[in-house]
Amino acid sequence: MNILITGGAGFIGSHLCKMFLTRGHSVICVDNFITGSRENVKEFLPNRRFKLIEHDIATALYVTQGLDWVLHFASIASPNAYLSEPIKTLKSGLLGTYNCLGIAKAKKAKFLLASTSEIYGDPCIHPQTEEYWGNVNPIGTRSCYDESKRGAEALTYAYQRQHGVNIRVVRIFNTYGPNMQADDGRVVSNFIVQALQNQPLTIYGKGNQTRSFCYVDDLIQGIAKTMGADYTLPINLGNPGEFTVRELAQLVIRLTKSRSTIQFFELPQDDPKRRRPDIRKAKKILGFKPRVTLTQGLKKTIAYFRKKLG
Repeated sequence: MNILITGGAGFIGSHLCKMFLTRGHSVICVDNFITGSRENVKEFLPNRRFKLIEHDIATALYVTQGLDWVLHFASIASPNAYLSEPIKTLKSGLLGTYNCLGIAKAKKAKFLLASTSEIYGDPCIHPQTEEYWGNVNPIGTRSCYDESKRGAEALTYAYQRQHGVNIRVVRIFNTYGPNMQADDGRVVSNFIVQALQNQPLTIYGKGNQTRSFCYVDDLIQGIAKTMGADYTLPINLGNPGEFTVRELAQLVIRLTKSRSTIQFFELPQDDPKRRRPDIRKAKKILGFKPRVTLTQGLKKTIAYFRKKLG
């Protein structure tokens, strides 16, 4: 297959590039390197089946090759980045999705949208099912990310209904692993980097808020299964194991053998109190089952950051 991946040099996108190249497919990676990294795709550059295009998908992209799939993973998803670049975040989510859908329509390719658990906002039901419409502040500081993804889903289904584009939508819950950026502001990378440098681990609020953490290898297998399934409604992908942020911090300190302490700061606006995916649909339709435990995944991620930080 010929597969175009926007955000292909990012955290999840680079793992997808590797998986598809390993399976013998051709990959066009599109990235503007705002949050992606050339280092993440450096090993693929000698491969004839890999093409790297530096481009901001919020502006039109013209592709000459035939395509079987367009995977839209270009997104300013890290809190540090979207809080400092709210307009670019909205443009990548809305204009980027619009441009990618246009490519898929023109090439008669299938389209997969990387959506997010953030569309559920600070949820009023637990765990979150795909039928839940969410509890989102449309004008809060996080809204640039939340609403860009909600709008992206609306665009995707409009193209399905009006133009017959063959679509898939995955709602990705907290994912971690190698190729994350050290300064992206996500809780796993924050804690690991702080622990490796024996700095205090920063917890916002009392640390009682919960998250569910999926190792990236499990996630990309779920994405591949979604592409192979004849199912076009949104589907949750994540690991339903639920941990408090304080538990995560303590586990990272133990696994890194760090001398770090924990410091507490004020909880940011609209920070979700509980987050756990209901993955019954993914299990039934895709046969999706996360296999990597949090401890196993953290050990691999810690090893990656030890090497990255030197």
